[in-house]
Amino acid sequence: MFLEYQLVPQTTIKPRSFVGLMALYESNFLRLLQLIPELEQLDGCFRSRIAGDCDLHVSILERSRYTVTLSLTYLFDLPDGKVADPDMTVRVYLDGRLAESMSFSGQPVHEELRRLAKTDGRALGARWKRNVVLNKWLEYLIDQGHLVLDRSPA
Repeated sequence: MFLEYQLVPQTTIKPRSFVGLMALYESNFLRLLQLIPELEQLDGCFRSRIAGDCDLHVSILERSRYTVTLSLTYLFDLPDGKVADPDMTVRVYLDGRLAESMSFSGQPVHEELRRLAKTDGRALGARWKRNVVLNKWLEYLIDQGHLVLDRSPA
């Protein structure tokens, strides 16, 4: 039995179409709720830690009546210092039950995200690409067992 969040919109809807993009936003929302079940009530900074993967950091950047803007990132300890990568800003439309990647900065350091960005990089428009990467990253985080409930230390 398939659950809604298991749908892969980029395989069922014409890529880069408006309908396809809205289906992708809906899938992003469902996956994000699975990762952050209390999204509508949370405020501040949170972290998910699991063995064998990077810590996932989530920061609520802005909240209004109908939207929540948040940051999703891994923090890497590199010789030059800590690097946030990917540094993705996501806007969640609570009333429309949609989630859109607003920005995706940097060349991914995490191996899985590098693979995803390379796979989808040539054929897709910028908005489609960002949201496919978000969708697949959320799927990966859920599969790894991430669950955002713990507040990050200040």
